[in-house]
Amino acid sequence: MSHDEPAPRAGHEKAGRSPGGPGGDAPTPVEGHGGSHATAVAAAHGVRTMFTLSGAHVFPMYDAAEKEDHGVALLDVRHEQTAAFAAEATGKLTRSPGLAVLTAGPGVTNGVSALAQASFSGAPMVVLGGRAPAGRWGTGSLQEFDHVPMVRSVTVSAETARDTADIAAATHRAFTAARTAHRGPAFLDVHMDHFFDRCDSVRPGPGRAGDGSPAAAPDRSPDTDAVDRIADLLVGAERPVLVLGSDVWADRGEDAALRCVESLGLPVIPNGMGRGIVPAGHRLLVTKARGTAFGAADVVLVVGTPLDFRLGYGVFGGKEGATPAKVVHIADSPGQLGHHASPAVATAGDLGLVLDAVVEAVQRRSGAARPDWSTWATTLREKADATHAADLQLLGASADPVHPARIYGELLPRLAEDAVVIGDGGDFVSYAGKFIEPARPGNWLDPGPFGCLGAGLGAAIAARIARPSSQVVLLLGDGAAGFSLIDVDTLVRHRLPVVMVMGNNGAWGLEKGPMQMLYGYDVIADLAPRTRYDEVVKALGGAGEMVTDPARIGPALDRAFASGVPYLVNVITDVGAMYPRATFGV
Repeated sequence: MSHDEPAPRAGHEKAGRSPGGPGGDAPTPVEGHGGSHATAVAAAHGVRTMFTLSGAHVFPMYDAAEKEDHGVALLDVRHEQTAAFAAEATGKLTRSPGLAVLTAGPGVTNGVSALAQASFSGAPMVVLGGRAPAGRWGTGSLQEFDHVPMVRSVTVSAETARDTADIAAATHRAFTAARTAHRGPAFLDVHMDHFFDRCDSVRPGPGRAGDGSPAAAPDRSPDTDAVDRIADLLVGAERPVLVLGSDVWADRGEDAALRCVESLGLPVIPNGMGRGIVPAGHRLLVTKARGTAFGAADVVLVVGTPLDFRLGYGVFGGKEGATPAKVVHIADSPGQLGHHASPAVATAGDLGLVLDAVVEAVQRRSGAARPDWSTWATTLREKADATHAADLQLLGASADPVHPARIYGELLPRLAEDAVVIGDGGDFVSYAGKFIEPARPGNWLDPGPFGCLGAGLGAAIAARIARPSSQVVLLLGDGAAGFSLIDVDTLVRHRLPVVMVMGNNGAWGLEKGPMQMLYGYDVIADLAPRTRYDEVVKALGGAGEMVTDPARIGPALDRAFASGVPYLVNVITDVGAMYPRATFGV
């Protein structure tokens, strides 16, 4: 099974195959209730798992998944936020929209943080919400609430189906919006009575408009003038750097990106799900020389990620009085371009096609003798190697209490090449960003620029389904665990083994250190020390252990990977070993 094909969980395979497919077949008549229409369209868009928490407003969706031949499995969670975060992670991992079905009112509002995170990260997902009955609207029926105005600012599309006959077309519109660059979350709600009502409808195939007619795809071909200007900047550059972000993966541009790096010899720094596009150990991967690269660069190509706080708002170079770097911003759609940084070139299009076009344009200008940046690349490689040598001391630290880096020193040699690593935390996950370099693209999930804690259990559920044969490792801060640890119950009930590794320092580390630096003291930044979160996991039917000795971390990880069940390694770490950061992202 490929990494782009989510699998139904064991014991929930449906006979046959889903109607239609992502290729866009002819519209097919559908007879049944509103849930049948919505589920049929979701299946045609590639949905294989419906993440949900039981609610009467959306019962027809369950009925269709359970009794009809759509190939969609039901997976119920303990908090709607987990269902929505699982849909978001499915979108990231498979590059096809995930689906969360949430009941009306608080069911939908509990999913809003995941919608916002997906909006920031460009993750394709659909939240299909229940809605109080149209026939009683305005009279105060249970959980009557107009969701659409609330979610509109964090979605690429938000609407209410007009009636039962509109459900199929409206569902198709939502999935089409979610998967169209720039990708993101789409929302649709359906009145309860419309969901239960029956009618004949037409299921539009993907790639078609809501009425079944062919849908016009936006033109995303490269802008040749912009490509030529980028090539001119590169040919004249002495110290270029390429930044690859999450949208390169989402836009299926990872192969073109690696070709660009290797054909031109460009030093590269990945961002978000851009990690792994250039595999760990590659001579041009200079993440560990980030400060030197960004400080001394004269041209920086930023591809598939916003010019936000993670990239100094698009200001590079200028070190020791030098001229600031010229910035090229390449996005998957015009709305993602960061004009606040006044880039020298800003262009949007299919990221793979744009990168291939840039390589061709540079080669036309330079002929057989491509620009030689080997000295610059060697300088950055040496800096990265020196940083790695210094990191080895931290990774092997034998301090008591445990230094968080020692956890990664034990974890790294145990990670398989196809391991999916999920970060849910602040300070502890910052260390993960420093030490973990994935071997493959599409194998790293973190909170992204929205910085939302509590996404981890949903992401772990999605990863275990989407990558059934891979290691799934969830890195948890003890603070983040408080948001969603109850959904270990979901992992247990649905037989989804995940290795959870916790850095437990008894504090909100991302706030405690900065507050001490600013004020000389901290308040409301402490949690109960040495909390037995592993016992919580055991009580929910999983397994786990607490570790306080650095020498015992490795054996505990071995037991976790061998267990075949949800397993938490709860490592008590030094609260004084805060991640050294120079900015708070303001």
